[in-house]
Amino acid sequence: MGAVQAAPIDDQFQTWLSADLWPDAKKAGVSKATFDAAFKGVEPNLKLPDLVLPGQKPETPTKQHQAEFRSPAAYFAPKTVDAVVNGGRSRLQSNARTLARIEKQSGVPGPVLLAVWGRESGFGAAKIPYDAFEVLSTKAFLSTRKEMFRAEVIAALQMLQSGRVTRADMRSSWAGALGQPQFMPTSFLKNAVDGDGDGHVDIWTSTPDVLASIANYLDHYGWQKGRDWGFEVNLPESVSCALEGPDRGKKFGEWAKLGITRANGRPFPKAEMNKEGFLMLPAGRSGPAFLVTPNFYVLKEYNESDLYALFIGHGADRIGGAKSGFAGTWQPVEGLMRSDVASLQRALSAKGYDTGGADGLPGFRTRRSIGEWQTAQGQPATCYPNAALVKAVR
Repeated sequence: MGAVQAAPIDDQFQTWLSADLWPDAKKAGVSKATFDAAFKGVEPNLKLPDLVLPGQKPETPTKQHQAEFRSPAAYFAPKTVDAVVNGGRSRLQSNARTLARIEKQSGVPGPVLLAVWGRESGFGAAKIPYDAFEVLSTKAFLSTRKEMFRAEVIAALQMLQSGRVTRADMRSSWAGALGQPQFMPTSFLKNAVDGDGDGHVDIWTSTPDVLASIANYLDHYGWQKGRDWGFEVNLPESVSCALEGPDRGKKFGEWAKLGITRANGRPFPKAEMNKEGFLMLPAGRSGPAFLVTPNFYVLKEYNESDLYALFIGHGADRIGGAKSGFAGTWQPVEGLMRSDVASLQRALSAKGYDTGGADGLPGFRTRRSIGEWQTAQGQPATCYPNAALVKAVR
């Protein structure tokens, strides 16, 4: 983007701030002084991903900007997992009283909170390099999800207006997430709490506030006390991978009758046998298989990714004392572009399969649609995309 092109966008951005965003901010209770302080010196950051510049049309991204969109094997690289597990274990005892109190209040186990904290910000060590108002306003002005980011920038202004944070506190990730729990501003307003009793909510530097806020978030989305997140299982060939998904649940006892067993050789807990569980295959037949509880989908509320929720659950198990990694192997999968997967999704949708949309991400609806199509063609169901499949379905 050259200077000749950038200048008009800067002008349009300033006009948008004053004529478009400010009226909504005013209606939301934000003063002009707060608004002006928030955007003093702020210009659109055109280097951020997922922007649609004036005159351009939205396209499915080809690159995977988030780790959650990449190969499952890469996501669970031992170095990454071990950093969270070892960091969590070292903090389990030093924060024992805080974690016990929070678990009593929320029902969320301490190892789960530590896994989220470690994954989101390296237990507070990760740098948070962006100005939140720069990121949020740029995305509200130019991104593919303008309305979502508009709500977030208004929430960020309300945070500032309330006096709960200072302008200097408003540092974020490239996606606009704040503090050590990496809350979006709307989540901060709903879920950030005072965990150390000092009368101030500080998700930037206070460990009790960070942990209590993560717990409050998960509790808000329905964490079921006393239930695990799920279990790695052995999936017989006789059980179709197309049975995956939160809308195709069965009682654990019913899954067991189909021949599914726990990968570690232990029986499923008796308390789970009459409760619903869900098949989850993040890499289709090319990786480990899992039966998960509703708590797995609560973890997905934190980050809408099967791999993320699985990382948290697995990391929590290891922090809590489990000694080994997955029993199953993450086999190599082809590194397709999101545009390739989107093409496959459109082709399957045209044939009547429910892929959940053409976003270029192989979620559970896409995975099981692949399995259903393969079965209809008389092929072994793998439930995961590859280049040959993209061509064949067309």
